[in-house]
Amino acid sequence: MSQKKIVKKRKRNKAYIAFYLYMLMVLMSLFSVASYTWFSLSQTPRVSDMNMYVTTQAGMELAATPRGEWGQQLDFRELVDETAPLRPITWSEQQQCFYAAGYGFDGRMLDIASWQKLNDERNANNTTLDGYYIKTTFYARSGQNVNVKFSPAVEVSEGIAGSGTYVMGKPEWGLLIHKNAGLGAEYAIRLGLRICWVDTNGDPYVDPNTGITAEPSDFLIYEPNCDIHADGSTGYRLTPSIDGTETLVSPENLILQSGSYWTECDPIVRGEVVHHLGDFLDTPKLFYLESGKIMKIDLYIWLEGQDVDCLNSIQKAQLIANIQFTGDTESQSGLTPIPVTP
Repeated sequence: MSQKKIVKKRKRNKAYIAFYLYMLMVLMSLFSVASYTWFSLSQTPRVSDMNMYVTTQAGMELAATPRGEWGQQLDFRELVDETAPLRPITWSEQQQCFYAAGYGFDGRMLDIASWQKLNDERNANNTTLDGYYIKTTFYARSGQNVNVKFSPAVEVSEGIAGSGTYVMGKPEWGLLIHKNAGLGAEYAIRLGLRICWVDTNGDPYVDPNTGITAEPSDFLIYEPNCDIHADGSTGYRLTPSIDGTETLVSPENLILQSGSYWTECDPIVRGEVVHHLGDFLDTPKLFYLESGKIMKIDLYIWLEGQDVDCLNSIQKAQLIANIQFTGDTESQSGLTPIPVTP
């Protein structure tokens, strides 16, 4: 082979190598972006409006503290700092805590062993970079035995969101129409509840007859808008756990609700929209409340990173949510009491 051909072949090989290296860099970049999307939010979503109500003919009441003022309504904004950020995290049922994903310098997601384990003291209701989720605690009591559940969502009147339990993106007026200020965060948000009997001081209740201390309930997860998605598709999709299970918690501890959303009035009116509120897909079981006893309810609010709709498009999201409880007397079909470990 002539020297000229050898030089030409070397140049061609170098060109191929340069091309392959370029394609490798492109693929690595795409992989990095794809893996980073799960938790990379350039700005922090927040809940702008959330109220908690209880309505029941059984005389059930709520209070911010076990010795506080009892009534039928609590203002969410008085319980927590509503500006506390919601950054994507995920719940681990095995570890009974939340995790934030870890990333390398190249943006790729690290092994789960390198993820950050979160706790309420450092990471809940925190407006700094250590803030990831919201936690609040309140108490419930009743004058008779009741089975407590989420109240279904019902629109009160045209243009008013209504009452009951639901989560949706906040309508925000633009130039000529409303825009969805939720930006899709309403599809990835979760609410978790942990419930336990307590005494009048708020300490775990001890049965005077047996000496048995009441144990907290399982972690219950309420998933609103479970059948609608940011890409416009419909149908429920399982949210897998980092523990290796198909769902974050056992299916019996999932409370699923179909999509709640709003549409424009006809004709379009500033500040007025038509609300379409979702239905619970099964009985929204919560807890059994005995007359004269006090139930402590820990409520967690977070963006679930394992959800397919937890995307980078969520920036400064604003949500509207109602959490409303209702109680059926013991004579009606009810729920299983929270078990007490002997």
